[in-house]
Amino acid sequence: MTQKIILLFAMTLCLQSFGQQLKGIVLNPLNEPLENVYIINQNSNLHTHTNETGSFILENTAVDNTLKISILGFGTKTLKVTEQDLQNGITIKLDTKIFQLEELVLRKEINALQTLTNIDLQVNPVNNSQEILRKVPGLFIGQHAGGGKAEQIFLRGFDIDHGTDVALSVDGMPINMVSHAHGQGYSDLHFVIPETIQKIDFGKGPYYANQGDFNTAGYVYFATKTAIDKNLISVSYGDFNSLRTVGMFNLLENAKNNDAYVAIEYIEFDGPYESPQNFNRLNLFAKYNTFLNGKDKLTLSASHFTSSWDASGQVPVRAVESGLINRFGSIDDTEGGYTSRSNLNAQLQKTLDNGAILEANTFYSKYDFELYSNFTFFLEDPINGDQIKQLEDRSIYGMNAKIISTKDYGNVEAKFTKGIGLRYDVISDNELSHTKNRSELLNNIQLGDVKQSNLYAFFNSEFEIGKFKIAPSVRLDYFKFLYNDALSTTYETLSKTKAIVNPKLNFLYTQNDDLQWFLKSGIGFHSNDARVVLQENADKVLPRAYGADLGNIWKPTKNLVLNTAAWYLFSEEEFVYVGDAGIVEPSGESERFGLDLGIRYQLTDHIYFDTDATLTHARSLEAEDGEDYIPLAPSFTMAGGLSFSDLGKFSGGLRYRYLADRAANEDNSITAEGYFVSDFNINYKMNQDITFGIALENIFDVEWNETQFATESRLQNETDAVEEIHFTPGTPFFAKATITYTF
Repeated sequence: MTQKIILLFAMTLCLQSFGQQLKGIVLNPLNEPLENVYIINQNSNLHTHTNETGSFILENTAVDNTLKISILGFGTKTLKVTEQDLQNGITIKLDTKIFQLEELVLRKEINALQTLTNIDLQVNPVNNSQEILRKVPGLFIGQHAGGGKAEQIFLRGFDIDHGTDVALSVDGMPINMVSHAHGQGYSDLHFVIPETIQKIDFGKGPYYANQGDFNTAGYVYFATKTAIDKNLISVSYGDFNSLRTVGMFNLLENAKNNDAYVAIEYIEFDGPYESPQNFNRLNLFAKYNTFLNGKDKLTLSASHFTSSWDASGQVPVRAVESGLINRFGSIDDTEGGYTSRSNLNAQLQKTLDNGAILEANTFYSKYDFELYSNFTFFLEDPINGDQIKQLEDRSIYGMNAKIISTKDYGNVEAKFTKGIGLRYDVISDNELSHTKNRSELLNNIQLGDVKQSNLYAFFNSEFEIGKFKIAPSVRLDYFKFLYNDALSTTYETLSKTKAIVNPKLNFLYTQNDDLQWFLKSGIGFHSNDARVVLQENADKVLPRAYGADLGNIWKPTKNLVLNTAAWYLFSEEEFVYVGDAGIVEPSGESERFGLDLGIRYQLTDHIYFDTDATLTHARSLEAEDGEDYIPLAPSFTMAGGLSFSDLGKFSGGLRYRYLADRAANEDNSITAEGYFVSDFNINYKMNQDITFGIALENIFDVEWNETQFATESRLQNETDAVEEIHFTPGTPFFAKATITYTF
């Protein structure tokens, strides 16, 4: 008996020395789970990270072991493990600490750069929807129709127009509009209230199996907050009759396992134009979040957005140089439009019996769009002018679901993600018409109904082998296109189906906590407009894009982070927007390659510097040398700035963006001029609840062109057409003041 007792005691000591399994969860100050938090046992150097529910398991942990818990954006915490922690699990709450680069640890994440971007979002909060996309490194935008139209997007040598080659989504709902009246992939992000954004997930290139249609140059995913800690009321007023009011209100204070809030935004803006924009927008958003059984999360959200505006249109250079109009004048000031969108979204995150995580959502969107434009003035119709109307009434139904599971194969840790989804668009009265003065319909050019469905499935795997992570994946997409032409003399439903399989393969090597290398490869695609597919019998229904990235993220000092990437992308087919016809037309194969560079440097605890640059070579492969330029493809972009926080009662920053000259047509005989614009903002915290801020845009009052196109047009007094730059003037020096009250 004595020998058995001694043996049992020895076994207990042995188990304690080897340690046990520690289970835990990491939360933010609002008790929301934090993903990708780094937990290291400083006694054994074993480490792990939290999953999508904030949970973690750390092997071989013993009583009195010291844990270090860290993630960028939150203060690092150290604690000692107790016997109770090992028996019952541990809950760790981290406090917000906006930016301390010394706390950044490079983990085995395929997309680690997005962590830095979310810090940029906190350091430089945005207060208008245009600024949201500028948070993505290397992504540029331009507005060219009175503020209500979706922005023109530039990324990695693409003039993406309004979204043809970048996939955008919010809380699992797609933003890109297939077979849109104004152009394929049209993406209007204006229904998002910037203050509701919690994080931005993005990736460049076609390397991500959970991203489908339009993911060629990249993707951007926005997640909204599930809870707010304080109520907020903010009012801004500035030049050009600029007015913005925002309110965010917590509906369930101190409610256990439940959170709910509403947000409202109202905007007015006339702009610097001789003909006022009369722009106005109303946004409403509500979100309810509850935990079922203490761990499964159900989120319900609803939103409504409506906007109307007038526009001065794109101005021909010759009209300004001749003195016919000034930079802020107009040839046709009856342009403009109206749009609205209502969304319902239900999201579920559930831990299954086997430990896997189910994430699913189902959504419905009701969308209306009406736009009046005049790109060519009197080229086609010298009497009435060339104004066009584009209109549609759309409903979108959809769902997404994925199951995330992990498994150990000896020394190999594996993570598997299996997903399915469906999107179904019903588009009534998809219209292109010739109009006059926004009131008179001259004739219909296109009119019909579109029904388009996209069913998909994907499988993504990640194998962690020592310092390596290998991530092979594959995605299947199935499309069905239906179109009824209302202008046809006989009723006929045109239909076509198409399926596509796209593999991806990514490698990651984490040399140490301060240096990470990656090699990404994959195939993506963008769908073609249903009318082009069916009426013109297009060969390339789902043209592919083949890409590869090689680069690293390096932290040479505790306060400096560098990211670099050399990349290549081959596209089977370009899309070019033809303004006078209001259609998208294919223009053949192309290739792009370039370099990305990003710098993040923390000068002091309160001063932070960031900049991102992209150098690109973009050419058509189906044109002769010298005539192979891709119109408006950016060759060099750079953006960044200096931010300061908690300097006494002051915070703010100086931001800049630079877009180099670029070819506006295929032989580079017409150049779109670049620009360098700087903005400044400063905030003063008057007391615990009230903050006063001043924002100055274009502080050097630069004369710049926000968007530019090489367009053939004719003015009313001209006999011959002229092809030259038509531009939308950028806003001159612009000041506004904001007062914000939190309670």
